[in-house]
Amino acid sequence: MDLLLEALREAVRLLRTGDGDVYSITLRTALITGASTLVAALVGLPVGLGIALGRFPGQRVLLAIANAGTGMPPVVAGLFVAILLWRSGPLGALGLIYTPWAMVIAQALIATPLVVSFAAAGVMALPPSLHLQVRAMGAGAASYVWLIAREARLALLVAVMAGFGGVVSEVGAAMMVGGNLSGETRVLTTAAVLEVNRGNFGTALALGLILLMLVVLVSAALTTAQARVRRR
Repeated sequence: MDLLLEALREAVRLLRTGDGDVYSITLRTALITGASTLVAALVGLPVGLGIALGRFPGQRVLLAIANAGTGMPPVVAGLFVAILLWRSGPLGALGLIYTPWAMVIAQALIATPLVVSFAAAGVMALPPSLHLQVRAMGAGAASYVWLIAREARLALLVAVMAGFGGVVSEVGAAMMVGGNLSGETRVLTTAAVLEVNRGNFGTALALGLILLMLVVLVSAALTTAQARVRRR
């Protein structure tokens, strides 16, 4: 209990005093996770819609791969990206290893299967009669996809929320491809791990509480958007 109270006091102190390092780490965390979620949404939503609405050989295989990807260990994604971006790797010439961009790539790789799987499941859950009604209206291919996506917008928003949840608390891949460099790639999760290794449990818990606040704020914003979508 004393340790928890110390962490609460430390979190309040860090936020009240405007600790530049903590605010920098928090902002970096928000930017990296936000960019990762955005990339996963831009890739995953169209792919999920394509899998759900298309009729092509290998459709079930792609869906199975996406579903299996939802359980992919983050360290495996981090290892794959690290091998690609390592200085002697296939993409080593880009110089992205131990940069925020490497973290975005790794976390997007983690989040994309979640977005694809949830999006495809949401669209497939729509009643078959809806598809027939849209086609009976004479909608073209683009209009058909747009109308179906509009009807499944709540499920698509849940898919984006799942992608965000998959990366915001991730630490293994971030450490592997980012290196936890101070002022460059250190985020709340990796900073908390570092403080635990140093024995600074109060500071580590304070960072964890700040991360929790960030998650609550983003989740509240997405839930508000979800409620507005439901009312339409």
